[in-house]
Amino acid sequence: MPSFDQHGAHIHYEEFGQGFPILTFAPAGLRSVVAVWGQPSAPINPTTEFANDFRVIAMDQRNAGGQSHAPMTATDSWDDYTYDHIALLDRLGIEKCHLYGQCIGGSFIINMLKHHWDRIQSAVLAQPIGRVGPFKPEWSANFQGWTETLGDRPEATPALLEAFYRNLYEPGFVYCADRDFVTSIKTPCLVLAGNDEAHPWPISEELSKLLPNCAFVAEWKTEPHLTPAKARVKEFLEKHTPAR
Repeated sequence: MPSFDQHGAHIHYEEFGQGFPILTFAPAGLRSVVAVWGQPSAPINPTTEFANDFRVIAMDQRNAGGQSHAPMTATDSWDDYTYDHIALLDRLGIEKCHLYGQCIGGSFIINMLKHHWDRIQSAVLAQPIGRVGPFKPEWSANFQGWTETLGDRPEATPALLEAFYRNLYEPGFVYCADRDFVTSIKTPCLVLAGNDEAHPWPISEELSKLLPNCAFVAEWKTEPHLTPAKARVKEFLEKHTPAR
């Protein structure tokens, strides 16, 4: 797996196939790594599904238990992940790409669109995370599980982790942006609906209505819906791929 260093972070990534690039963000919350794409929790694996027609790029997110790591501070936020994502595109000489993200990848995508919309050709958000209702200060099971994978990180004090948790999740909605911003996104988007507590249906549905240029797939994770959903995603990506 190739890697590079930037601003203190060490980032590992993999590439599959050739063609117009798709940068992908795997599910599993803060444990988002390349290997998750091969697990049952990712019904659509872009590294295999689209590699015949596109250049698919996957990466281990920083401090996710894979081979990417970075210093941790109490000010870390969604923007630090975005720095890594843009640094990877720059490293590969990619000016513009599609995005495909599942779970936490939905928020990674929206934050990319907030700061670097001009680099994104189109985006697929599969069961995006979000919150319905008030903020709960107790750590989620996913976040707690992630903290237990950090090992011997002396900087990862309880105070730092609490600040990081709040930086990421206290804002609500899709965590990295408010509804007003989402209504300003002009990039073509496709939302594949979520249907559980971490990926609430109301968040997917609302995103699909707020995004000005968005298509919505309500059922996709299991057959008989999965096969047509895969075809729908590929059709969407092909439609928005620039002519060579």
